[in-house]
Amino acid sequence: MSYKSDLIYKIAISRIKGVGDITAKKLISHCGSANLVFKENKKSLESIPNINKKIIELINDPESLKRAEKEIRFMEKNNVNHLFYTDKNYPSNLKLCMDAPVNLFYKGSVNWNNQRFVSIVGTRKCTQFGKEFTENIVSELSKYNVVIVSGLAFGIDIASHKAALNNNMQTVSVLAHGLDRVYPSQHAKYTKEIIENGALLTDYISETKPERQNFPSRNRIVAGLSEATIVVESSKKGGSLITADIANSYNRDVFAVPGKPKSKQSEGCNHLIKSHQAILLDSVTDIVKNLNWDVQEKSDQQTIFTNLSDEDLKLINVLNTESLHVDELKKKLNWDSSKVAKHLLQMEFENLIVSLPGKIYKRRM
Repeated sequence: MSYKSDLIYKIAISRIKGVGDITAKKLISHCGSANLVFKENKKSLESIPNINKKIIELINDPESLKRAEKEIRFMEKNNVNHLFYTDKNYPSNLKLCMDAPVNLFYKGSVNWNNQRFVSIVGTRKCTQFGKEFTENIVSELSKYNVVIVSGLAFGIDIASHKAALNNNMQTVSVLAHGLDRVYPSQHAKYTKEIIENGALLTDYISETKPERQNFPSRNRIVAGLSEATIVVESSKKGGSLITADIANSYNRDVFAVPGKPKSKQSEGCNHLIKSHQAILLDSVTDIVKNLNWDVQEKSDQQTIFTNLSDEDLKLINVLNTESLHVDELKKKLNWDSSKVAKHLLQMEFENLIVSLPGKIYKRRM
């Protein structure tokens, strides 16, 4: 079977009315693959627990396959990528969640499995303190090769995306609608840069509007993608608390930024901390220690350093305390351009240095 025809069945299984992600996985597990679900005989389908006659009838409805074909045409025209939950490169953090989407659609380029993902969420009506705290914490996280995940909304969401881009970090915007639109429309101006430095991600097909009920569902992806979720500011009934609750249900770490007792924007965060649903966050150290990144960093670097050549170690030592332009590196090392370029590339592959705009390099701390 060709990739395209196989993809039709993968998308179509999510288009069957009454079949959600959990039921779809149950059908696929029983039948062996998405395409075999549509070819399975009625008697076999009836033997699956909680699969009733109505669902079986809807599986045979050709509309789901027609809609899948239409979606593939949209994907081809708009450079949309696809991930199926059985794919090797489906986000490993998300795959651990029982209600993870069967299908994911995205524009951009992200290594979904070999990097640290941290979600940052908060109120749309953030204070200047909330905005500045978000910018500072993202800047500090840039030292740890983190991908910032959020929802592109006003307030804390967009502040986290912008801070990631300003720090040359990748960022993922999880959408509550199809990839044929941007909501809020005011943030469309940021999507090109996000796609170039991360991804726009959704489990909704094109022509899906950003309806109210889609946002809580979207939040399971925000929480599921990441090792940890940070709530910067939130009211007592804010949508960010839904994300925090989902993250807790996935046994992921939740951090909350404390605020003034009377502040409406901090009621939700203070409640999370007071009720032991979140770890108090006042600096990046809290994240690093709770996630054991400091132990991982030392172990990883010790292993890598033992395998480095003397010349590679010399370059690392030159970058130990400051960021340098490639020409300054050439002078300090007394190397020619090709030799510097060769070792810089090797150090980037080893994830030991970071390339900044303007041919400037710094050591990853």
